[in-house]
Amino acid sequence: MNLDFPTFLVAATALTGGIWLIDALAFAPRRRRMAAEAEGSAGASATAGEAGSAPAAGSTYREPVIVEYARSFFPVILAVLVLRSFIVEPFRIPSGSMMPTLLVGDFILVNKFSYGLRWPVLNSKFIELGEPERGDVVVFRFPQNESVDYIKRVVAVPGDEVYYRGKVLYVNGEPAKQLPLPHYVGEGAGRGHTGLVRAVENLDGAEHQILVNPRAPDLPPGCRVLAGGPITVPEDSYFVMGDNRDNSNDSRCWGFVPEANLVGKAFAIWMHWDGQREGFPIAFDRLFDVIH
Repeated sequence: MNLDFPTFLVAATALTGGIWLIDALAFAPRRRRMAAEAEGSAGASATAGEAGSAPAAGSTYREPVIVEYARSFFPVILAVLVLRSFIVEPFRIPSGSMMPTLLVGDFILVNKFSYGLRWPVLNSKFIELGEPERGDVVVFRFPQNESVDYIKRVVAVPGDEVYYRGKVLYVNGEPAKQLPLPHYVGEGAGRGHTGLVRAVENLDGAEHQILVNPRAPDLPPGCRVLAGGPITVPEDSYFVMGDNRDNSNDSRCWGFVPEANLVGKAFAIWMHWDGQREGFPIAFDRLFDVIH
């Protein structure tokens, strides 16, 4: 059985907090009372001229080591749990499916409250705060294997009719405008992505760069969701695609992302480390870039 990190954090928070609480309610008062009695006894002995015969109360009734550790670690683990579950979570980009927006080796930050607050582990939403919009870069639990996190761009929201033909995305019958750019030259782990045409795509006013391979079919091998023509995105679901259009396993292949699978909105790159880069592995020009 694989224990994921959220489950570990919840379990560790409950364990350390429980030990500290039980001790504070049940055992600490008894230790304090016994220490006070021992101090009183030691004081009486000292008055009678036998000061060295009583044990030191502080050493005899000190806090157990397990309670000391629990009290020390509980605030730290709780802070990490709250921060990671409800505010921001870091992720690392493992593939080139979101090139040129995100590169292999990018370390990104994901806003966990953009689309509402969810309980850790249970993933059930308890506060509604917002919904994804066309153009948002989102992290979600892969519908076919929810232990795996994916990152893609939302291109269609509930009720939208979506289609992809001739390397052009159509939403509600309207093509997403594309402004051609110079050919893309990959570097580092992405240098194998060659012969790709780069363009700026305007999706409902949100501009971002995409890559397409003119020699590749519109639908990657085995991807048949849009083969029969336009489809309508159902309620509480989203249609997502990678910016590297011909090198992405996305909604064209396996369908929609349920709203319940959303993790959060990617908003910034805080580090880039690629051991296959020429020279130094850190790309300083990517640090703290905002994700569009």
